[in-house]
Amino acid sequence: MSVDITITLSDEDLEKFQQSIDKGKLALTNQEEAEKIEDAAAEAIETARSIDLPPFISDRLLKLQILLNMIRDEEWQLSDEERNSIRSVLVYFVDPEDVIPDHIPGIGFLDDALYAEIVIQELQMEIRLYQEFCQFRIAEENRRRNKGLDPHVGRDDWIADKRSVLHLRMRERRALKSGRRGWRMRLL
Repeated sequence: MSVDITITLSDEDLEKFQQSIDKGKLALTNQEEAEKIEDAAAEAIETARSIDLPPFISDRLLKLQILLNMIRDEEWQLSDEERNSIRSVLVYFVDPEDVIPDHIPGIGFLDDALYAEIVIQELQMEIRLYQEFCQFRIAEENRRRNKGLDPHVGRDDWIADKRSVLHLRMRERRALKSGRRGWRMRLL
């Protein structure tokens, strides 16, 4: 039997998560720090895969893999500012002494799962467009192979065309969304 639980976080609660993001932005002083955060996030995701967490926690933590993929994907080419914004989000997950320390059995990752849910909702448009890019890339490679063409010939051009369309949509929607009333985390 499934049970739906609704948790309402106040603006004050959400501001604590925002403070973590802002702290993460300050921690990104150079490329070495950025890579440390990425590596630590990858390790945290791997830990979530390897331990027996309740599905509602592990499912949310594993969604963070797409954020790592977005910033590491050379062909997606996010700006340094966009990459650092996503890295700053990941800082919360790599902090073992966050709101509920990760080493506490059973509930140590509960706050991380809540935070992941917030982040995934806030970045759903960016994630959806990145997934569209990945699906296009695979489909175009397969289409070219099926026609007997080398998918690497002209790759930079067909990748760049699709990426520019999706980046434009992403940035336009982000600008529209940030202009709306109501609370929105300052992620990107």
